[in-house]
Amino acid sequence: MIELNEKRLLVTGGAGFIGANFVHYWLSRHPGGRLVVLDALTYAGNRASLDAAEDRPEFRFVQGDIRDQALVEKLLREEGIDTLVHFAAESHVDRSITGPDAFVDTNVVGTHSLLKAARAVWLPDNEAPLPQHRFHHVSTDEVYGTLGANDPAFTETTPYAPNSPYSASKAASDHLVRAYHHTYGLDTTISNCSNNYGPYQFPEKLIPLCILNLLEGKPLPIYGDGKNIRDWLHVEDHCRGIELILAGGRAGETYNIGGNSERSNLEVVEALCTLMDELRPTAAPHARQITFVKDRPGHDRRYAIDARKLEGELGYAPTRSFEAGLRETVDWYLASASWWQPILSGEYREWVGRQYGGSN
Repeated sequence: MIELNEKRLLVTGGAGFIGANFVHYWLSRHPGGRLVVLDALTYAGNRASLDAAEDRPEFRFVQGDIRDQALVEKLLREEGIDTLVHFAAESHVDRSITGPDAFVDTNVVGTHSLLKAARAVWLPDNEAPLPQHRFHHVSTDEVYGTLGANDPAFTETTPYAPNSPYSASKAASDHLVRAYHHTYGLDTTISNCSNNYGPYQFPEKLIPLCILNLLEGKPLPIYGDGKNIRDWLHVEDHCRGIELILAGGRAGETYNIGGNSERSNLEVVEALCTLMDELRPTAAPHARQITFVKDRPGHDRRYAIDARKLEGELGYAPTRSFEAGLRETVDWYLASASWWQPILSGEYREWVGRQYGGSN
């Protein structure tokens, strides 16, 4: 087995939220190998998220599309890549409802293009000994559908039942990854994670959106009654889960990565208000900014992850409580205006205004 410090990684979507956090996490723990980021720098990709890595000799950034199979093959060959970690995806449910085509193009066609490239480079001859390699595909708990209030949490054997164009596109990509392992012998693993939060998250998602709205005195838009429940996972715990899978995960297997922190959307926003009352006090409590807006179509009621397989096989457990992780996240955004201020462009503001009925 290739030691982690010697692995040569291609990270797709490495300028996005989870991808950038993974890049920093990996470089801090495994110097001496190679890490190449491939990112198209679409609206949610931010080169500034990788500033701290730019001067590292083992780091390289390439702007490009995962659907460009020739480019991916070229990178795999010239960099001697043995591990591909696939984060690149369109990932926001709201955007998938209004524009599903991009989700099929990136999440399904793009993943298939990567798989074809990996097969062409790593498995050029089915009769020859297979070079050591790993294609790790990062997916979501949303492929499993929705849970009732008293239903058991999702396991790796929960039947797929996606309810949004986003989750359907991720489910399709999961099936393609599985098929390339079983049909062609590609060494693949899949992880399905719960809702991530932490630094570098594009502010269309609930937590950064509300942090920035709190700073600007704007409404905090909450869909429906605010009682939709998610399991919240700090992004660094997610990165550690992936690291464990790369180190010892079994080929062809799926592993759930969760945070053991179920909270309703309303509870999350109320916790943010309490933190901001402490850190940025105003004349009135910040909770006055909470505003309920029309629910989105097909809004899943509850997600919950059972991560006992990853715990039992590879020793995973989240290291941060939700309270500690949320405070760290708020502190990061308060200290990182130079990162998020350029994002608040006209296009972003127009999208938020359309999405939440002018609440922003």
